[in-house]
Amino acid sequence: MKRVALFLATNLAVILVLSLVLKLFGLDRASGQDMSSLIVFSVVVGFAGAFISLFMSKRMAKMSTGARVIDAPANDAERWLVDTVRRLAGRAGIDMPEVAIYEGAPNAFATGAFRNSALVAVSTGLLQTMNKEEVEAVLGHEVAHVANGDMVTMTLIQGVVNTFVFFLARVVGRVVDTVVFRSERGTGPGYFASVFVLEMVFGILATLIVAWFSRQREFRADRGAADYLGSPQPMVRALKRLGGVADEAQMPQGLRTMAITDKGGIMHLFATHPPLEARIAALQGGR
Repeated sequence: MKRVALFLATNLAVILVLSLVLKLFGLDRASGQDMSSLIVFSVVVGFAGAFISLFMSKRMAKMSTGARVIDAPANDAERWLVDTVRRLAGRAGIDMPEVAIYEGAPNAFATGAFRNSALVAVSTGLLQTMNKEEVEAVLGHEVAHVANGDMVTMTLIQGVVNTFVFFLARVVGRVVDTVVFRSERGTGPGYFASVFVLEMVFGILATLIVAWFSRQREFRADRGAADYLGSPQPMVRALKRLGGVADEAQMPQGLRTMAITDKGGIMHLFATHPPLEARIAALQGGR
């Protein structure tokens, strides 16, 4: 949950910073003299933003959550946690990820640029509210994300939508500068102001596409956890318990918009996780 919010926020920030740097050095103007060069430029910058976000994902996740990587288990609980992740990673056919614990409400995440150098982290709240079988199911879900290559796939999708955001913002910016501000070249002050605003607006709209993909991959990760454990029931029980906790726990502000429960309405389109009922139904054969 948290990893998706961090990835999207980092990606948007990187795109805006890259755009600002390009404007300051005059490269933005130079790239937009003809449509073909603008398309190529948009692809380069769009995918650069996505891949920079990907390579920063593990570090950003550790910093934002204060996650402590377990280099050497300090007690039986940590030893069980590391051994469980190692066993699940073996079943998934990936190298052992880093395992971390962080303080917070019940939650877990996996991130990293490569399948064989990932990070799996769980919160103290999750460890305190679930039994071992349920924790194992959640860990299986996160390991499945890594094994499925979800972060890389999402990066490619993000790169594509970034390209369209970067390209369309400049095309519309030229129109605005020419029609509204009467600039003959179409790249005057009105162009740069319009592009900056349009990148944010189009970036938010592009999030709808990434969020839709994120919802689909949650079903696959749930199924992966069921396969690793040999039964869907532990994951079903974990989801039910998470649902009960989510209603009661005071979730941090940064997690509320990515909470496992569905709020419905227009915000459902921006949700990175499907409703709990849909995920449980999928595991039980309803999807």
